[in-house]
Amino acid sequence: MPQSPPMLPRRHFLALGGIAAGSAVLAAEPASATPTIADGRISLPGYVFTLGVASGDPTPDGVVLWTRLAPEPLALDGFAGMPNQAVTVRWEIAEDDDFRRIVRRGTARATPALGHSVHAEVRGLRSDRVYWYRFRIGDQVSPVGRTRTAPHPRARLRSLSFAFVSCQAYFEGYFTAYQHLAAEDVALVVHLGDYIYEGAGVGSIGRAHLPVTETFSLTDYRIRFSQYKLDPALQAAHAAAPWVVAPDDHDVENNWAGDHSQPDTEPDQDPAVFRLRRAAAYQAYYENLPLRASSMPHGPEMQVYRRLKFGDLLQLDMLDTRRFRDRLLTDPALRWDPNRQMLGAKQEAWLLAGLGASTARWNVLGNQVFAMEADHTDGPGERFGMDPWDGYAAARQRLFDGVVARRVENFLMVTGDAHRSVAADLKLDFADPTSRTVGTEFLGTSISSGSNGVDMDPLGVTWLAENPHMKFHNAQRGYQVCHLARDQMRTDYRVVPFVNAPGAPVATRASIHVQSGQPGIAHVTA
Repeated sequence: MPQSPPMLPRRHFLALGGIAAGSAVLAAEPASATPTIADGRISLPGYVFTLGVASGDPTPDGVVLWTRLAPEPLALDGFAGMPNQAVTVRWEIAEDDDFRRIVRRGTARATPALGHSVHAEVRGLRSDRVYWYRFRIGDQVSPVGRTRTAPHPRARLRSLSFAFVSCQAYFEGYFTAYQHLAAEDVALVVHLGDYIYEGAGVGSIGRAHLPVTETFSLTDYRIRFSQYKLDPALQAAHAAAPWVVAPDDHDVENNWAGDHSQPDTEPDQDPAVFRLRRAAAYQAYYENLPLRASSMPHGPEMQVYRRLKFGDLLQLDMLDTRRFRDRLLTDPALRWDPNRQMLGAKQEAWLLAGLGASTARWNVLGNQVFAMEADHTDGPGERFGMDPWDGYAAARQRLFDGVVARRVENFLMVTGDAHRSVAADLKLDFADPTSRTVGTEFLGTSISSGSNGVDMDPLGVTWLAENPHMKFHNAQRGYQVCHLARDQMRTDYRVVPFVNAPGAPVATRASIHVQSGQPGIAHVTA
């Protein structure tokens, strides 16, 4: 049985300078760089699969299988109780949960350089099939995970369902929503960022952050990830379906932009120092999530944006709205500056070319910060947030103009970050409510960030009054499930009434309907 994780005492705080000196960020090492412990000669201090299992980035013939070896997941040195040696891990994937029909076996090398994480890229599977998988070391066996391959690109699908989630502040609430998500019948889960939070995070529900200070070094981020991944509800959701993930700001630092720290610290922050922090955060993110080797960080760089296809029904473009954006504005009058970038020129061109060539019925962007215009002020004045696309209005206009020019059908954006739910029409000109509707955005609420929330709050009242393109608002916690069919799609906003204690039920607060070939929201069922 897995051992109980030890309690952490107050640890020594590693300042930013210590990242370079004593907590170096390591790239993947050559196969011969570290001696490997053979499977039969392993002596470990406890059960190594304490952080569970996961799968991700499905293709028609394969999927990534993930685990991370951590007999002491909260160990102060960040090595989770593992020796400074590589370990051979066996994996199995089967057509049944009893593993009587094993279809693929293999081994992976878990190295200290990557936190003894495993990212086994399995191929040779059948398309659009459910499989079960597990890992072994010696006589230890991991929990069993369930995954599913993508349909063949030419498969004509009648339907497909996926969930999307974001923002899970450990110290602000229990991950109850994940318990319910694990029971949903979805082909995949899309996580849009803020998997961890970097701040000290004391909270009021007995779930204080470890380490007790803000994260800066690789050691800090590794411990923080371990704490989050010990949560049983999060483990259950990972084990239930493949995930497709992308980081947002809190996975590194609040409101960072490109090589720049958040505006309140930026004047005193050398970009070179911030890149060290981002390198540490990116490495811990990769170590703890089911990403392919193509997304393995190289110092402060990481390939986040990518495209996944699911038969002829869905093209999913995962965006990176942090790494290539210009720094946040302090003068809102400059938000229409035509030179400002949200995606960067290369990613923007990649996205528009892919959308223009798409043959999928539904074209969905996995987007970290909301694209809809959101006036925050009652009455004739206007006030916009500078972190979402409102702070990059010209870049948003280029995207929407490009979608129209390329005649992209059934354009949808699924979004996180804001800790509230909004369904909105995306307008070619938000200043003119009669202008062309380009597509639909589904802003999804948080798993736990913001604590319990309420059905409607003052900001929600203002948003609905001042932004006629917004058709639904809710400020509770939960997740979203998108049901795609050939002629229509429906997004169910699934909410829990509280997260400050375990055991909350789940209910569908509203269902938002979109008709194929008719941009925008057809109707709301609440």
